[in-house]
Amino acid sequence: MNDTLDAVIVGGGMVGAAVAAALGQAGMRVALVEGGAPPAAIPDDAPFDLRVSSLNLASQRLLEEVGAWSFIPESRRCPFRHIEASDAAEKRHIRFSAIDLELPDFGFFVENRVIRRALWQRLAELPGVTTICHAGPVAWVPGGHRCLLELDNGRLLATRLVVGADGAGSHTRELAGIATRDEDYGQRALITNVRTRLPQQDVSWQRFAPRGPQAMLPLPGHYASLIWYDTAEATLAREALDDEALRLAIEHEFPTRLGGVEEVLGRASFPIRRRHAERYVRPRLALVGDAAHVIHPLAGQGLNLGMQDAEALSRRVINAFRSRHDPGGRAPLAGYARERRPQTLAMIAAMETFHHVFTGAAPLRHAGAAGMAVAERLEGAKRAVMRHALGL
Repeated sequence: MNDTLDAVIVGGGMVGAAVAAALGQAGMRVALVEGGAPPAAIPDDAPFDLRVSSLNLASQRLLEEVGAWSFIPESRRCPFRHIEASDAAEKRHIRFSAIDLELPDFGFFVENRVIRRALWQRLAELPGVTTICHAGPVAWVPGGHRCLLELDNGRLLATRLVVGADGAGSHTRELAGIATRDEDYGQRALITNVRTRLPQQDVSWQRFAPRGPQAMLPLPGHYASLIWYDTAEATLAREALDDEALRLAIEHEFPTRLGGVEEVLGRASFPIRRRHAERYVRPRLALVGDAAHVIHPLAGQGLNLGMQDAEALSRRVINAFRSRHDPGGRAPLAGYARERRPQTLAMIAAMETFHHVFTGAAPLRHAGAAGMAVAERLEGAKRAVMRHALGL
């Protein structure tokens, strides 16, 4: 291309599409490169997908600001107003309530595909955004005032900024020569969508069992997404059970507060790993979302961290663009890295502490449970934790 774009975003998932929507809405000329097909329409009566994310208030606000929130049907989003965690015996616990912050709710649980579809619907309304599907990068050549990105379909894009939003196995990150620090936690999580006897009760809870947490994410109506952490061997064995055997295993092992499981609707599992890029930026290139960091999913903050990346990078790039400075120059990218990297490192440290305490030896688990009971009585500290988790 002889014409230079303002930005090329590689990866059309939720975080990449959010960046594209923010920049496109600001009047920038953007190309979104996606390796697969554009997201398809989702019928109103479609079963809930297994991939569900927690959207905190900051993420919801970003989706509202870029014009995508209105495309998410109320029937596909479930508000939650309470978060609870307990020890294995459910004798010691900590509870967070939105009312304590004078908020109507903490956020929503929404299927990933619904969020992504909403963002792409918004992109279709933005004349400055071009989507290029079934394509990926094969070469990246940085330069003085622009860089070149070659795609595997033969296209050559000239742009002032490349944003790598292409997931944990980011090819953009590899092309930029950015290494990662990885850790395998030796666990696997089983995700199961179920229909329950009780309707969802606007609460998400987590029980810290000795071999790994058990969590319930509410979905609209009598539906829930269950997450069950355990060793890889035990998880794969459960995943291979037939629906009735898995239903009985869940009813036997999960807390009685689940209210009974009427039907198993789907299941999948994934390994628990951490991956963190050693740097978030290179000249004319920035990483966001899972391309920059994959954290332990214990607190369900992975997407929210990615959305915070999208907001921080977009804000700085748009400010440079509007002030007629270089949107892909050193200042906005360095500022983005300074803002986001320490916050991500703090979240990684918190999740690793929880993991090691609650899956460690019995004395550590008892200490963790006792700490949970003490924290329940510290209202000021609880409010501070809630505000941080909500991105406020």
